[in-house]
Amino acid sequence: MLNDTVAPIRLSDYRPSDYAIDRIALDFDLRADETLVRAELAVSPRDGIGGKPLVLDGDELTLVSVALDGEVLGANSYQVQDTSLTISSPPQGAFTLTIVTRLDPAANTKLMGLYRSSGAWCTQCEAEGFRRITYFLDRPDVLSVYRVRMEADAKEAPVLLSNGNLVESGDCGNGRHFAVWDDPWPKPSYLFALVAGDLEAVKDSFTTKSGRHVDLAVYVEHGNGSKALYAMDSLKRSMKWDEDVFGREYDLDVFNVVAVSDFNMGAMENKGLNIFNDKYVLADADIATDGDYAGVESVIAHEYFHNWTGNRITCRDWFQLCLKEGLTVFRDQEFSADERSRPVKRIADVKVLRSHQFPEDGGPLAHPVRPNQYKEINNFYTATVYEKGAEVIRMLKTLIGDDAFARGMTLYFDRHDGQAATIEEFVACFAETSARDLSQFMNWYFQAGTPVVTVAERHDEASQTYELVLSQETPPTPGQPSKLPQVIPVRFGLVGSTGNDLRPSRISGAETSADVFILDKAQQTIVFEGLSERPVPSLFRAFSAPVKVRHALSSDDQVFLIGNDADPFNRWQAATSLSMAAIVKATHQARSGQPFSFDTAFAEALGAALDSDALDPAFKALLMSPPGENDIAREISENIDPDAIHTALMAFRRFVASRLAPRFARLVQDGTGDIGSGFSPDAASAGKRALANAALDYLALTGESSAFDLTYARFQAATNMTDRLAALSILVHRGAPQADEALAAFYARFSSVPLVVDKWLATQATVAKAQTLDKVIALTADPAFSFGNPNRVRSLIGSFASLNPTQFARADGKGFDYVAQTIGRIDDSNPQLASRLLVSFRSWRSYEQGRRSKAEKALRALQAKEKLSRDVSDILERTLA
Repeated sequence: MLNDTVAPIRLSDYRPSDYAIDRIALDFDLRADETLVRAELAVSPRDGIGGKPLVLDGDELTLVSVALDGEVLGANSYQVQDTSLTISSPPQGAFTLTIVTRLDPAANTKLMGLYRSSGAWCTQCEAEGFRRITYFLDRPDVLSVYRVRMEADAKEAPVLLSNGNLVESGDCGNGRHFAVWDDPWPKPSYLFALVAGDLEAVKDSFTTKSGRHVDLAVYVEHGNGSKALYAMDSLKRSMKWDEDVFGREYDLDVFNVVAVSDFNMGAMENKGLNIFNDKYVLADADIATDGDYAGVESVIAHEYFHNWTGNRITCRDWFQLCLKEGLTVFRDQEFSADERSRPVKRIADVKVLRSHQFPEDGGPLAHPVRPNQYKEINNFYTATVYEKGAEVIRMLKTLIGDDAFARGMTLYFDRHDGQAATIEEFVACFAETSARDLSQFMNWYFQAGTPVVTVAERHDEASQTYELVLSQETPPTPGQPSKLPQVIPVRFGLVGSTGNDLRPSRISGAETSADVFILDKAQQTIVFEGLSERPVPSLFRAFSAPVKVRHALSSDDQVFLIGNDADPFNRWQAATSLSMAAIVKATHQARSGQPFSFDTAFAEALGAALDSDALDPAFKALLMSPPGENDIAREISENIDPDAIHTALMAFRRFVASRLAPRFARLVQDGTGDIGSGFSPDAASAGKRALANAALDYLALTGESSAFDLTYARFQAATNMTDRLAALSILVHRGAPQADEALAAFYARFSSVPLVVDKWLATQATVAKAQTLDKVIALTADPAFSFGNPNRVRSLIGSFASLNPTQFARADGKGFDYVAQTIGRIDDSNPQLASRLLVSFRSWRSYEQGRRSKAEKALRALQAKEKLSRDVSDILERTLA
């Protein structure tokens, strides 16, 4: 049943804590059967508060003792409840509180607080995990200096790590040893970290621009050291980039990264001791795809960049989560764009935004980038906070210009270093450096929903004027039925018949600078003078704002942009729009039983692009990829039939394959020479592999045995995971007769490598066939699968629910039932993992009536389960509202 007793936490109720905790000394006695934690807190009342009860947060703790200024307190001097420890009558002034708690890390299946992973002790404290270690004011605006001593068996845990710098270590006798770590920078409790275990270290160093020597280490399970070299390389490049681009220098003597196999998140930016899901650390040619390499680079950079945007300056409260996450996503996107292909990176980021955040904005889980209330903060680590939050930062930069943005960032670092800040304080820095009123821009933080921009146009040959009429509307979202106009920067070009951008003599109707005009009203007419011919408008270049655009460009206009637009993003967008229109039309034809009919426009435009030497292979591969099934469903938006979408998409792709088969064969042949050669993860090499594998998939869509034979031959000859997995996926998803043999060979080779087993599981979970659900259920009994490991669950159950719409949303409802039942099962041990799986139901109301009723039935059955966690209850309540 729903946990209705939990009252929402509201931003409007924020007030500072009554007490500060200036310093905390932690002493961990780590043992296999239990861990004792001694916490010594230097507490001081804030102005005029002295003597008021001190209420500390706690969760599933066993309290051993409490002492005040060295005096052990009797039971009548404090109260212990499930979620708190209250000191009834503390002193009027500063005092020292010493708390001893007993933990059982091995039994901590929630993977929050202190837990065991592959024999090692490790922590995860964001957002509210520190309260599972000791009683504390577990909130981001309580900043403390930490000193940590840990003791453990020297053989079981030769490595002892925490935040800051190592200041002391030694032998305790009896086979045990200790280490003391001191972090001089005040931090909130969510940034505390500890790791103790038997780990292999890959070591290196970095010298900062001011000459500070920093010892670097990446800790992994024994035998994985060679797989951590790319992570180390990414770290060093990140450190240099942050100095060069943002002027941010690292501030400790050491920087450590630890990879663990059991982790709810991707990684965690704990000060000086980043803890990672091993998925984002381990990579070599044999186990990692090009996408994995890019993920390692991006996530390593993201967590390092948090050292300043998240650690040195943190959040005042959890409502400000986007202040660190959206900003840091923007920073890691810029880093990857500089390291790789900026246009390809931009397209990839927008695809993620559209596939993850747009559905969130359009469904029951919609919330502003900065929410105004929550019941469970773990459920607000969302695409809206991260990806849309990054887009808001990017728009701010576009709006005020590069120079004012750079000066605003410097002002923010200087003004708020060592503080817990708010969005208002952040934006105020840019208002100051740009001398611009940004009050309306703040609507991006306050309003949920994706604005829809509708475009109409008119060219007057006689007066040589061209008009664009733009209107914006943001649909209602839960709790926000009406919306104010947003400030929308529109980067534009007006493409003339020769393919060059036309330059109007005058522009009126909007604030304009260089190639950007600002849409900030419900409707505006932009007039361009001095244009003798009608241009083809290229709007929202580089995706200058996270909006949906409704612009009735003709098929001829879109083909023209594919071949001529100076902006790579809009060339790709034109191709996507052209193919989307064709597939949506075919979907309606499939539902009504009409025969398919496809125009040749997309195929001809794609063929011309593939023949161009001016386009890089990675970009060509993106042009070849039509919208996915979830993208098409989002475009249709209501009364969705996943089977009809799948049928239409496959028919469209087979049509393109038949028209361009010779070109695809040539692209595969051109890429064959690289398949057995030395592997390099650089962007250019990755692009060549992407192009050849995309072409191979089109050939396989023809169903010809020669294409399957070629694919199987590439599978057998592949010397890297990118090509091997691509060939395997094609064989399995296209129904090749060699599929089962390839799956067995793949598993036989990699069954001892969990991260590769994840790929094997996901490949089978995403097959659009009626047998897949039974296959998924059977795979949960495979020795390689574990419901206790988040990566295994996400790869199998998560992939099935989020990436296989025809089978998750089966007409008989069995897919919904299975996933909902699995969520209920996982909720008992790992509520965070369960609640994130539940998000797969966020668009259930958009299905056609039959599926909609079956999805609701599955959700109601989950709702009826006793003792649902707060995490799952919160998502379920909002999903069913």
